[in-house]
Amino acid sequence: QVQLVESGGGLVQAGGSLRLSCAASGRTLSSYAMNWFRQAPGKEREFVAAIRWSGSSTSYAGSVKGRFTISRDNFKNTVYLQMNSLKFEDTAVYYCAAGQYGSPNPRLYDYWGQGTQVTVSS
Repeated sequence: QVQLVESGGGLVQAGGSLRLSCAASGRTLSSYAMNWFRQAPGKEREFVAAIRWSGSSTSYAGSVKGRFTISRDNFKNTVYLQMNSLKFEDTAVYYCAAGQYGSPNPRLYDYWGQGTQVTVSS
């Protein structure tokens, strides 16, 4: 079993930055690909970014490419999402998920965190 806990969300003005963290416990993350998803009110959960267990490869949704950066520290059992140039439409609950690499289908993931709210004011 893997328990995931996100943190770092909050309220930020458009154009600002936030750094989300996803800390794991229970089992090491080093064998899992890690991903970030987000879900805005009334919308489906959507894929944001992914990183392989080695950190050697990353993948991003087109809407965040060039603005968001996913990284991981396997020694700290933590995954990060650096979000720059935030836009109003980035407002959502952000979730980390372990298991698959980069699949947009949330049903394929084994483990999820509880989410952290990101609100971008225009």
